[in-house]
Amino acid sequence: MKKLALLIGAVALTGIAAAQAQQKTRVDPAKVDAAIKAAFPAAPEDWAPRLTQDETMKQCSAARNNPDKKTADAIVAREKASIEYPADGNYVGDWKKGEALAQSGYGLRFTDYPPRRANGGNCYACHQLTKKEVSYGTLGPSLLEYGKLREFKPEAIKATYEKIYNSHVAQPCSNMPRFGANKVLTIDQIKDAVALLMSPDSPVNKGE
Repeated sequence: MKKLALLIGAVALTGIAAAQAQQKTRVDPAKVDAAIKAAFPAAPEDWAPRLTQDETMKQCSAARNNPDKKTADAIVAREKASIEYPADGNYVGDWKKGEALAQSGYGLRFTDYPPRRANGGNCYACHQLTKKEVSYGTLGPSLLEYGKLREFKPEAIKATYEKIYNSHVAQPCSNMPRFGANKVLTIDQIKDAVALLMSPDSPVNKGE
């Protein structure tokens, strides 16, 4: 019994020590902001917003991308309010343009400034979309047969548009960029990306 009590005490002390260690590693957010700003001394003025966290990013950083339910609900509500929907109510564009968009990593890099063509989505950097393309990242899940698995349902098409426009609506603190909310892609480009994922004749859904 005495050994058990000692063991419980040791575990408790280990937990306290771990908690204290985590607290000690916390860095002053102001110092982080200053370091980031100092790292890009030649950044154009219109890049300034990209170096400053908005409320959602601050909350995600503070929670290490694992917010509690109250915070997560607040993020979803705030980010959903940012979504601009197509004026014609049509969420699906041209999947061929969507494929080109998914292949393009152009945009938002120092070498892309000033912009000389439309931004890309660089989707293959994180996702497998087609079997034909053998070079892809695995940070995000495979999107093979994405629309087929969702039976091409209208509500799934709308949800896909919303997720591409602002990924935090589907998953608070997602690693996926907020393509529409941050003006990386236009509404028409997002519709093309939706088409790539949700059109029955897209190579994503034909298993090509």
